[in-house]
Amino acid sequence: MAVASGRQRQYLVIDLKSFYASVECVARDLDPMTTDLVVADATRTRKTICLAVSPSLKAKGVRNRCRLFEIPESFEYVIAPPRMALYIERSADIYSIYLRYLSPDDIHVYSIDEAFLDVTGYLDLYGCTARELGEKIRQDIVDTTGIPATCGLGTNLYLAKVALDITAKHSDDFFGVLDEQTYRDTLWTHTPITDFWRVGEGTRRRLASLGIHTMGQLAVYPQDPIYRLFGVDAEILIDHAWGREPVTMADIKAYKAHGKSLTTAQVLGCDRDFEGGFTIAKEMADDLALQLVERGLVARSLTLGVGYRASVEERAALFSGPAAEGRAGEHGVRARWGEFMDSGTARFSVPTNSRAAILDDLKALYARVATRGRPIHRLMMSVNDVEPEGSGQQLDLFQDPVALARERRRQEAVSAVKRKFGKNALLKGIDLLPEATQRERNSQIGGHRSGA
Repeated sequence: MAVASGRQRQYLVIDLKSFYASVECVARDLDPMTTDLVVADATRTRKTICLAVSPSLKAKGVRNRCRLFEIPESFEYVIAPPRMALYIERSADIYSIYLRYLSPDDIHVYSIDEAFLDVTGYLDLYGCTARELGEKIRQDIVDTTGIPATCGLGTNLYLAKVALDITAKHSDDFFGVLDEQTYRDTLWTHTPITDFWRVGEGTRRRLASLGIHTMGQLAVYPQDPIYRLFGVDAEILIDHAWGREPVTMADIKAYKAHGKSLTTAQVLGCDRDFEGGFTIAKEMADDLALQLVERGLVARSLTLGVGYRASVEERAALFSGPAAEGRAGEHGVRARWGEFMDSGTARFSVPTNSRAAILDDLKALYARVATRGRPIHRLMMSVNDVEPEGSGQQLDLFQDPVALARERRRQEAVSAVKRKFGKNALLKGIDLLPEATQRERNSQIGGHRSGA
């Protein structure tokens, strides 16, 4: 929507509180704000991660994304199995509420439970302030779905997000408001610094090495050492320290990725040996090849990542001492999970969506990347630089065109059967092996039970 020149922009960020848990409470006619409930797949043992914890349990000290066994046994609470299909449906319902007030051009869906709204051009239309409009939208969500929401309002996207993440969480009305000056006045001394958007534990450690522990300290610190430590990312950090953010909603909508890929990943319920990991990797490659055919795409390369749990001794060595930061980067350790992650890429001779060609390259890539004798805990795979079929790709003179055409017809038939009768209506022999996971994953969304 057109905006009068010179008017300061007004951005809202709306977050659905403990979204999965709130949906489950509403479905049971329970109050999301007072019911003790966690969303977790208890069939995965007590070690399973809770996907959501209700606000009342959080108030009792139960942290988000904890494991079931970490919740005190003295607490009485409801365990709701995940229903991802239902959560997606409710998220779509809430997006339709946003559309009652704004054009899609002024909405950016940040995640399943969070969205940015540029309300600048709507204030004259509705005859209200940005805060009043935010309250109206939030109340509409509660009245329509029963799901409570938190709202942040800022004069740029960053300030709106910080107003949501920090200010609103300490407000009785779950609404936070910031501009550049109030940000500096109220949050320059706020700790921990990891509460701020895009400041993770690694960034915190590097800032701490310079004696920086707050945004105020970062804002006034000499810039050269920060650029030496963070490279081009220093510009973002320094802007955010001052409460500045040049990116607008129009920039987000105009953004076009330089390259596209299809990615799949899974954390294994129990670790697999070298051969068991290869079985799952082949299932993943098979699925990606089918997706390429269904979408009429070809890819230029294949990337594989293999993750292993770090032992207690390895974690102690990697995450202690003054050189921990460097060693973690050296060995490709994912600090959050305490894992080793090895990866590699194979480039296809020509862009392809051939299952046979992808599996052939995967065999050599897996042998190069995976380590024998170390149990595999996580697999990640992507086909990269995807583009539409027939966009001027060079043909491979060593491929049999008759065999390729036959394989293509077979893939199209498999896809048609799965679309009509479900993903498990047609399985390959590999999917029936004890170590295989594809049958289970076919009934999941994002690695969690769909509830369908």
